[in-house]
Amino acid sequence: MDSKKKSSTVAEGSKERGLVHVWQAGSCSVTPERLPGWGGKTVLHAALGVKHGVLLTEDGEVYSFGTLPWRSEPAETCPSNPILESALVGQYVVTVATGSFHTGAVTDSGVVYMWGENSSGQCAVANQPYVPEPNPVSISDSETSPLLAVRILQLACGEEHTLALSLSREIWAWGTGCQLGLITTTFPVTKPQKVEHLAGRVVLQVACGAFHSLALVQCLPSQDLKPVPERCNQCNHVIISDSHCCPLGVTLSESQAEIQASTTLSPSSETLDSQGEVFENTLVQNEPSAATELNVGNVQTASVQTTSSPQDIMGTTEVSSARSIPSYPDTQAVNEYVQKLSDHSVRENSENGEKPVPSQPLVEEAIPHLHSPPTTSASALNSLVVSCASAVGVRVAATYEAGALSLKKVMNFYNAAPCEPGALAGSSSIGPEGLKDSREEQVKQESMQGKKSSSLVDIREEEGGKEECSRQYLPNSLNPQLLRKAARVKTRTVVLTPTYSGEADALLPSLRTEVWTWGKGKEGQLGHGDVLPRLQPLCVKCLDGKEVIHLEAGGYHSLALTAKSQVYSWGSNTFGQLGHSDFPTTVPRLAKVNSENGVWSVAAGQDYSLFLVDTEDFQPGLCYSGRQDPTEGDNLPENHSGTKMPVLLSCSKLGYISRVTAGKDSYLALVDKNIMGYIASLHELATTERRFYSKLSDIKSQILRPLLGLENLGTANTVQLLQEVASRFSKLCYLIGQHGTSLSSFLQGIKEARSLVILKHASLFLDSYTEYCTSITNFLVMGGFQLLAKPAIDFLNKNQELLQDLSEVDDENTQLMEILNTLFFLPIRRLHSYAKVLLKLATCFEVASPEYQKLQDSSSCYESLALHLGRKRKEAEYTLSFWKTFPGKMTDSLRKPERRLLCESSNRALSLQHAGRFSVNWFILFNDALVHAQFSTHHVFPLATLWAEPLSEEAGGVNGLKITTPEEQFTLISSTPQEKTKWLRAISQAVDQALRGLSDLPPYGSGSSIQRQEPPISRSAKYTFYKDPRLKDATYDGRWLSGKPHGRGVLKWPDGKMYSGMFRNGLEDGYGEYRIPNKALNKEDHYVGHWKEGKMCGQGVYSYASGEVFEGCFQDNMRHGHGLLRSGKLTSSSPSMFIGQWVMDKKAGYGGIFPTQGEKYMGLWQDDVCQGNGVVVTQFGLYYEGNFHLNKMMGNGVLLSEDDTIYEGEFSDDWTLSGKGTLTMPNGDYIEGYFSGEWGSGIKITGTYFKPSLYESDKDRPKSVTGFLFRLLHILHYSILQQYYSIFQHQGLYWHNIFINLLWFVWSNIKCFLFPFCSPEILSRSQTQTLESLEFIPQHVGAFSVEKYDDIKKYLIKACDTPLHPLGRLVETLVAVYRMTYVGVGANRRLLQEAVKEIKSYLKRIFQLVRFLFPELPEEGSTIPLSAPLPTERKSFCTGKSDSRSESPEPGYVVTGSGLLLPVLLPRLYPPLFMLYALDNDREEDVYWECVLRLNKQADLALLGFLGVQRKFWPVTLSVLGESKKVYTTFTPSDKLKVIQQTFEEISQSVLASLQEDFLWSMDDLFPVFLYVVLRARIRNLGSEVHLIEDLMDPYLQHGEQGIMFTTLKVKYRYYLIFYYVKNRSISKY
Repeated sequence: MDSKKKSSTVAEGSKERGLVHVWQAGSCSVTPERLPGWGGKTVLHAALGVKHGVLLTEDGEVYSFGTLPWRSEPAETCPSNPILESALVGQYVVTVATGSFHTGAVTDSGVVYMWGENSSGQCAVANQPYVPEPNPVSISDSETSPLLAVRILQLACGEEHTLALSLSREIWAWGTGCQLGLITTTFPVTKPQKVEHLAGRVVLQVACGAFHSLALVQCLPSQDLKPVPERCNQCNHVIISDSHCCPLGVTLSESQAEIQASTTLSPSSETLDSQGEVFENTLVQNEPSAATELNVGNVQTASVQTTSSPQDIMGTTEVSSARSIPSYPDTQAVNEYVQKLSDHSVRENSENGEKPVPSQPLVEEAIPHLHSPPTTSASALNSLVVSCASAVGVRVAATYEAGALSLKKVMNFYNAAPCEPGALAGSSSIGPEGLKDSREEQVKQESMQGKKSSSLVDIREEEGGKEECSRQYLPNSLNPQLLRKAARVKTRTVVLTPTYSGEADALLPSLRTEVWTWGKGKEGQLGHGDVLPRLQPLCVKCLDGKEVIHLEAGGYHSLALTAKSQVYSWGSNTFGQLGHSDFPTTVPRLAKVNSENGVWSVAAGQDYSLFLVDTEDFQPGLCYSGRQDPTEGDNLPENHSGTKMPVLLSCSKLGYISRVTAGKDSYLALVDKNIMGYIASLHELATTERRFYSKLSDIKSQILRPLLGLENLGTANTVQLLQEVASRFSKLCYLIGQHGTSLSSFLQGIKEARSLVILKHASLFLDSYTEYCTSITNFLVMGGFQLLAKPAIDFLNKNQELLQDLSEVDDENTQLMEILNTLFFLPIRRLHSYAKVLLKLATCFEVASPEYQKLQDSSSCYESLALHLGRKRKEAEYTLSFWKTFPGKMTDSLRKPERRLLCESSNRALSLQHAGRFSVNWFILFNDALVHAQFSTHHVFPLATLWAEPLSEEAGGVNGLKITTPEEQFTLISSTPQEKTKWLRAISQAVDQALRGLSDLPPYGSGSSIQRQEPPISRSAKYTFYKDPRLKDATYDGRWLSGKPHGRGVLKWPDGKMYSGMFRNGLEDGYGEYRIPNKALNKEDHYVGHWKEGKMCGQGVYSYASGEVFEGCFQDNMRHGHGLLRSGKLTSSSPSMFIGQWVMDKKAGYGGIFPTQGEKYMGLWQDDVCQGNGVVVTQFGLYYEGNFHLNKMMGNGVLLSEDDTIYEGEFSDDWTLSGKGTLTMPNGDYIEGYFSGEWGSGIKITGTYFKPSLYESDKDRPKSVTGFLFRLLHILHYSILQQYYSIFQHQGLYWHNIFINLLWFVWSNIKCFLFPFCSPEILSRSQTQTLESLEFIPQHVGAFSVEKYDDIKKYLIKACDTPLHPLGRLVETLVAVYRMTYVGVGANRRLLQEAVKEIKSYLKRIFQLVRFLFPELPEEGSTIPLSAPLPTERKSFCTGKSDSRSESPEPGYVVTGSGLLLPVLLPRLYPPLFMLYALDNDREEDVYWECVLRLNKQADLALLGFLGVQRKFWPVTLSVLGESKKVYTTFTPSDKLKVIQQTFEEISQSVLASLQEDFLWSMDDLFPVFLYVVLRARIRNLGSEVHLIEDLMDPYLQHGEQGIMFTTLKVKYRYYLIFYYVKNRSISKY
């Protein structure tokens, strides 16, 4: 609360604000009085009831005054002074509201307090007639779970009901009556309920009359509107217009209506029981949420009479006779008559000062031509109605929709003159004397006048013996879709009221509003054109597009204030409270307030209205309209009379009125004193802003809209520019209207200067004015005003006086185009007014205060913008005059809306160096380009890609300027040094502005102009090449350096080629992506990799349109070096992969081709063919080794079959045995001799057979082929490693030269390799973060520790998991080669040892590479000293005791290549490697598994006894089974050994827990238990797991505890094999 008090204090004394003055209603001459007994506290808000009122002070306190019968203390029922509501002390109240006899308040936390009379439940308390003290009201949303308290923003109170507007913009109601808007017949409603009919809509304000309710609702966006059905499912009317609303209201019977009227005079005379009886018999019916749109001015001109019987309302009327539609032989005459009527209506509107309201106020209307139907048949009638509907808009359509179906009735509808009572059939003339009649009779007559805005026209039928219209005839003859189409107004595409204003809609009040009403409508106070009550809210469609910003409800009338400072009123007008002299009206009409400057605040009393109006001196004036009480000496009748027009009260001496409030017999005003000019300046700002909005609205409606409706406006470009001007003008106009509305609300609040929207959100106004100025100057530059001269001359001549008045041009000799030009630039002047008023406000504060500084800066900013936009206008005029003198053909090609002339060489001597003697060179500098014109040709140099620098005297250019563009370079010579300086400055400023893409407007908050700077040499820009043969017509968008692409950019060719990546000196250099479309295959080639000097060079991946993919090295756009070529897709019949060396785009050197089917070749290549030593593996398991020539093996070679048969000798083409050779059998026997034939098809042998026993030594035995094969694979894979070693080279220094500088270069090279990928456009956020962490260069200082070892291991895991890192790319390539070698045809058991050796080779070489990257890493087998003891003790499985020492070092503490790299490599290589193990041990695995299955068939106890497990271990053994199964879920030997160790430890811990004593295992006891555990675990392929661990485990683990455990597992595996052979008596074979 203290902060709020402090914030309200400004420079000129807050105690002189919120002064309370009270008038007695009924007299316009009585002087206001100060509220008796009121002190000096500042009042922010006040509310009046029938006999009481409340005041809300600036510190959030509430005071009550008047007659308070609900107070518990007798002395407080009629207090002489306002009394404080003590129950609200401690709460900060933000708003108050009063009904007739009750009061409500809302705190800053959104809690509602109610007190006063409660006979109808209006205080939300059950069974209590009075609430003496403020009582909190519980409002909770039942749709949420758990229930959430609803926070309230605003309250409104009627006589028997209360409405609350929540923070979520929903209405909650309680009390009694149909004015609640609730679907219920049980009253009173004491628990607040939501008004569901407006759920989902944004409600801006609520207001309550005595027995009716109003809501101001924001219009729905256009995309939320639902399609219109053909018929209404309530009233069965044919829907013609898009804004149809069901006319059915909920009516009461005659007796019930009389009872309601009599019982509502005094709240105390009415009981809840009678109310309950009345509403229990009332029919509840839902009503649609929209109503047919209607022109306000035409409402009073209709003469169709209606009937209000309930049977007609419910659509159950029986038609006694059907009226035939009269035929018109001369349909052309009918069309002319209808057109005449339409013109008459338009003239009516203009005479009344009202503007026609289009059916869609957001767009421009266009009246179509009429078409005469040839006949009067059904189709002719369709055409005729179409013509009528097109001519008079929605009016005819709505009349047909409501039931006036005969065409004659339509004509009569428009034939009546406005305010002509004689036109009413069967009714007498109603003059002023009619006011003496009963109110009910007047309302009855009024309800029969005019078309109703809710489409409720056919409720009453014509009186005087006229027959009812048939609703069954015309719908069968007329097509509803055709009528709807005809009634819909044809529109242009230009939106004159913006549908969405972006940030402005969130910060300022919305002007796109609707008015919804419900409750009792006996006096027409609902505005729907009838006197029916409504149980649910219904939209008053004739107020759509009127920009209503505030609603007020009196006793039986309603007021709506618009943003244009106009007031619409409807309801009871007995005393002239509607602000016009006409008798009561049931639809909104303009109040005739006697002020030229408009109304900005209103209040509605019981039978009078108050209007707060603007005056010439900006001091608000107060107008009164309504009941006039007779005074002494007046010769007036005893009954009350009223004002004919609003009367301006004399209150100028009071001060500046900020708010007015009306009750029954009195009204109240809150007044501010103007001490230092602060209040006057605020009112000046608000008043001028509202006037400015009115002027802009007049320009939009009276000038801009007609101009857009003209035909032949010129070229499409001109029309488009005019539409852009209209759009920007409308957006600015809408913003000004929002700001004016905001200022009106601001004046009724605390009035803190820092809360002004024009200060808080200055950028909103700056941008809007700048955008509008840009559009209008573009229109000016393109000669828009001259082009408008011809098509608009007639319109401008007819409205010359209007143009001069709006543009404020006094000279009558001024040409029309100049007036129009001045008119469109008029909004720019408003910026000077902003600056002036803000400067006035600043003088009201101390110079050192923050408010002064803020206001001063804002004033300077608006003034700077005004001057800047003035310069822009001069630039546009200067450019326009230049285009008038420029050659025509060049003008057409160079003239653009946004292009402005800065300078040209005709008035500043500038020539081209080394130009011809008779050549003509004209240089023109625009804001976006430098143009070089020569005779009839010209060339445009965009400024974004232009570099200008002065030539030094040493270079021979005293007055020279060097101009550099992407494709040209030339020198300009000026006549004098001064001219050189001017041109250089002009070009530099223009280039700098073009690069920034902004105008030279200073940023908000800086009063000075922008500091000019030289344009950067390196910049980002877009350019299309026109001269370079390689880049002709290509477009480059990216970084530049001195005229050359340099840095990251995108280059696109017209034929679809595109390069995206790094450039250097105009050429592709670095990492990039290149795409080449292949029109034949309708696909594209795609390359991602490194470039050098415009060519592919280095590592890259090339994906061909044919489906092939090459990954490897490139040089000069060709494959050169090591690479991997994938051919075909995996789903194709013959996919393959080549891995090896390339030379000049051809296979050369070592390489291997690996198809999924067929033969694999590994060996030497030359010119894309197999040439030299090589190996072939067929899909049938045959291996060939020998010499190849032109893809064919010939000469000496070796053949190895699946059954270990080996042939070594001579071959001919296609692997045919031909010549001398040796054939070795699997058992060692061999044959030497001559062989001929194909393997598998019969071989002819001539030779000698030898037995193995004849060998005296092994030196003459045939050599194994696998040695050569391994050497070949070693060379192949070494070439891959060598390829990645090159990444760690720099300036000729290789990786093995270890010293600090080289290491730094290596890490920098890795960082440069990763840099192109660290971009959000390429990778996700997590991937980018991973790469950024890998760019960090590790710095290890001091002794090497286990923590540093773990850091290296983590880095390697990250690097190898990221294929973008060189190590990750290396691992990925090695894995691909490994898999292609040993998967598929290569999956042969004889390659197992070679596969294992290859992995060990990987580990050794990569470990050397890692040691190079991390020099502090110890050598293989070194032990890392422990910096601290082990954190936890481990129990020995043998002793069961704690054992802090280890028999061998932990794996993580001994540095080995396998311990460091196997966790990275082995998971990727595990599938092919384990497959080789499985193939090699296939026979043993089958034997083992058969033994496992056989033994597992036995029961547990039988099996334990069979295996020799001691009985004391049986319970333990049965509970331990799980750990050993994990052996095949891990990859590395160390992990598998840990699983085995954990199994042993689990067994030991279970035994110790069972025996509850220390126990020392012996192998005799442990081995049977372990046999049982492993047997029950059913580990598949256990032999392969054992062999894999044995081959790859670290040597230092073999003699430790884990080594003993592994030996036990291996012995166990052998035990089962021996058991099987013993069982089958085949021990000798094993």
